[in-house]
Amino acid sequence: MDPVNFTLSAYDYELPPELIAARPVPGRSGSRLLVTSDPVQHAHFRDLADHLPAGATLVFNQSRVFPCRLVGLKPTGGEVEAFVLSLIPREGLYQVLLKAAGKRKVGEVFHFGPLNLELCELGEEGTFWVKPNLSREEFLNLLEKDGGIPIPPYIRDGRSDEQDRRDYQTVYAKEAGSVAAPTAGLHFTPELLEDLRRRGFKTAFVTLHVGLGTFKPVKSADIREHKMHAETFHVEAVEAEKIRAGRGNLFAVGTTALRVLESSWRDGDFDFPASGETRETRIFLHPGKTVHSIRGLVTNFHLPQSSLLMLVSALLGRERTLELYKLAVGERYRFFSYGDAMLIRLH
Repeated sequence: MDPVNFTLSAYDYELPPELIAARPVPGRSGSRLLVTSDPVQHAHFRDLADHLPAGATLVFNQSRVFPCRLVGLKPTGGEVEAFVLSLIPREGLYQVLLKAAGKRKVGEVFHFGPLNLELCELGEEGTFWVKPNLSREEFLNLLEKDGGIPIPPYIRDGRSDEQDRRDYQTVYAKEAGSVAAPTAGLHFTPELLEDLRRRGFKTAFVTLHVGLGTFKPVKSADIREHKMHAETFHVEAVEAEKIRAGRGNLFAVGTTALRVLESSWRDGDFDFPASGETRETRIFLHPGKTVHSIRGLVTNFHLPQSSLLMLVSALLGRERTLELYKLAVGERYRFFSYGDAMLIRLH
């Protein structure tokens, strides 16, 4: 393993813009899969079962992306975009990002058709707390009907369409609450999941609602100074038992599933929150930290200098990770949320 480097610039790599995937491949599981064996193997995601150890348990994040982007009008008549960060209110207020010209002021009311959002409080790091004029049920219904799917800004400038409502959601998504998809799961189809189960692989599900924490840019010159936003997760009792039963042969599907597992790891076993209860995590995995909870990870290719690239580097080492990314660029893999995948086998 290479010496630990905590310098932000050490986690950079060159990516031709044309390798950023604007849409997923048709059929989801037809995407490519880079397997970090020795030597590296180039496969397709539909053949994932051929590259997993016998009896492995795959752990998925079943959080569902909700349509959280709204475009409306400022009090002056100019355009404003609201990005709802969480469906969980705090004393009737919801945390949002607001994109508009000019400064925001407490007391301003923004209009989105029948929905008005009153700015009641300035939050941390450019966020705001707003109060809707609708009931919670009416507010959630309006988001589902009129809200835009929150694809990242590097995909078609963040402007989603009806196709994204299908594409930017896992087939097993269950509980709404995420503002970004757990994208490693986008490659799975019902047929692939059935094939995995038929061949003796097991599945378990956790729920972590993806927020700003996972995707917040790392700006600190020393990555150890980066602070993650809190994200909430929970695990149903039956799923917790499946995970414990698979201990030692667990493969996290996506970095968010890994964050749940590693946040819950205590002295050789898992300490999950009681069924029905939630827990917060701010875990930041990077080189210099040892990951104990998994035997492997299914993940996409991540942005340069991102906390997710650092998470992968915690598993493989920084130099090995950047070597693999250089190889993927040379082999014309497709990158980021709608791109291809990597299977990391640790032992």
